[in-house]
Amino acid sequence: MHDIRAIRENPQAFDATLTRRGVAPMSSEILAVDEARRAKILAAETAQAEQNRASKDIGKAKASGDTDGFERLRTLVAEKKIEIARLNEEAKAEDARLRDLLMTLPNTPLDDVPDGADETGNVELRRWGTPRSFAFAAKEHYELPAVQAGMDFETAARLSGSRFVVLRGAVARVHRALAQFMLDTHITENGLTEVNAPVLVREEAMYGTAQLPKFGEDSYQTREGWWLIPTSEVSLTNIVADTILDATALPRRMTAHSLCFRSEAGSAGRDTAGMLRQHQFEKVEMVSITTPEQGRTELERMTRCAEGILEKLGLPYRTMVLCTGDIGFAARRTHDLEVWLPGQNSYREISSVSLCGDFQARRMNARFRPADGGKPEFVHTLNGSGLAVGRCLIAVLENGQEEDGSVSLPACLAPYLGGAGRITAEGMFG
Repeated sequence: MHDIRAIRENPQAFDATLTRRGVAPMSSEILAVDEARRAKILAAETAQAEQNRASKDIGKAKASGDTDGFERLRTLVAEKKIEIARLNEEAKAEDARLRDLLMTLPNTPLDDVPDGADETGNVELRRWGTPRSFAFAAKEHYELPAVQAGMDFETAARLSGSRFVVLRGAVARVHRALAQFMLDTHITENGLTEVNAPVLVREEAMYGTAQLPKFGEDSYQTREGWWLIPTSEVSLTNIVADTILDATALPRRMTAHSLCFRSEAGSAGRDTAGMLRQHQFEKVEMVSITTPEQGRTELERMTRCAEGILEKLGLPYRTMVLCTGDIGFAARRTHDLEVWLPGQNSYREISSVSLCGDFQARRMNARFRPADGGKPEFVHTLNGSGLAVGRCLIAVLENGQEEDGSVSLPACLAPYLGGAGRITAEGMFG
């Protein structure tokens, strides 16, 4: 959420940042609501002062025997009480209007984020690895003989509908191994703390990380009011909601492996084949809570953590900085990692690492106390996939495919697979 004081101080700059994101200028409307809210608050305070003075004068009038004055003052106090209640309700309504306005506006991009209308405006930062040259026509993951016995979309459709999958045998174990490998790497090498948090959260948590109110249709809600998390960013980031942390405890780095749920409301017809875009999937998430000064350095660090997973797996990738037209709602700057999928002959997103500044912290009231003991300030938050497990499985299978229908697996997974380094064409470890 945006700082209303910053909008008051420089509305032109605020409108300019919204324009970069393709959003019409909003400062005039916001400030009009803010002015109405402040006017109601001032009027209520003035009426309260008048009521207090009248209340004091009642005693004097009664003591002096001034019956007419006593009755007039008592009537005035009663009228002011009604007026104050009305003004407070009106101020509360204006405050809700202002909050609703600010809640629906995206974060402001950093100055060095490239301008662009859509993903075609994204800029490549670097790439790693050389896509493998195949002596045969590369297949997509669901076409591979080694995979077909262990990746069952038909049964999943009977159970749950489209965009679900049942994994079995070797494929299921590789999927699990990838998640364990990612977690172990982040914990032992990258210094993140493992967290196991709920996948059902209150509505306040979804508002806190900006999934609500704008993107409610992208997620699932239970009859009891809980929301199924679209990413464990929601659970992890909200751990610090309504708290004041010590600056000495920052940055606070967390990681979690969880189920994630997305309705994919805006993706009809996209990636319907295979398991690239599912309603239920798994991710290993990274979240960092920092001071404002630490945020940009932490973004680079988290990006390297995600890149390191791909490098250990031997998967070619490229790192992109997203433009203003493609950046996420809560982000100020985002680095996307795109892994090479030979079956599609293209790079596809496997991780987004975003710096959100104090945007989420304001929504969830997460602050820190400076080391010098000054007034508490809002923390800065960052999140990133480290990585999307299902998409990583796809990349491992497609990049490791062999002409005989088998799949060669990355050596770093062998300790998690009982030493296996290959899935045979029959779908067994070999």
